Amino acid sequence: MNHPIRVFLADDHPPLRAGLAAILNGQSDIKVVGEAGTGRQTLESETVADVYIVDIRMPDGDGIHVIQQLMKRDPASKVLVLTTFDNEEDVFRALEAGARGYLLKDTTTEELVAALRQVHAGERYLPHGIASRLADRLVRPKLTLRELDVLRLVAKGRTNKELAAAMFVSEETVKTHMKALFLKLGVHDRAEAISVSLQRGIIRL
Repeated sequence: MNHPIRVFLADDHPPLRAGLAAILNGQSDIKVVGEAGTGRQTLESETVADVYIVDIRMPDGDGIHVIQQLMKRDPASKVLVLTTFDNEEDVFRALEAGARGYLLKDTTTEELVAALRQVHAGERYLPHGIASRLADRLVRPKLTLRELDVLRLVAKGRTNKELAAAMFVSEETVKTHMKALFLKLGVHDRAEAISVSLQRGIIRL
């Protein structure tokens, strides 16, 4: 007989972990074998699991770092992200790091269990809404590192003159970067650029 799917829970909210453990242990083919409240605890644990359920935001090593290290330690590791953050940049970074699935914490018990089984089987699991936003993200022109620098400084309220001084370029060069930014983000002004970038998770204040 096959052993149950061994699950490790990585989330910094004990009540949530307790609730998840109760739900998952109630399934005949699933068993929670370990828990951690921080990124470091997750990576320091010697518990062997088939699937790691990981939150994106955790103290002492965020979820993206945890996923990267789990995959580095064992490329066959299977990770299902369970989080409250659904912006496309977080989704993209998590999948790029090696996660096989991405769910929000308001998901149903049925969907969580189905996603866990699917990830364990080596498949991917993305709810329709998240998959749609990710598709949009993949076809949208990617910002260059220089454009990201400009965007972060704009979000701090810097003028074109201040941007030029901080980046050691001319104001004309700054204006060129700004035009490219607006075009790629599909916006018309600075305020809209900041709003859209925050919403998508491209920058954080």
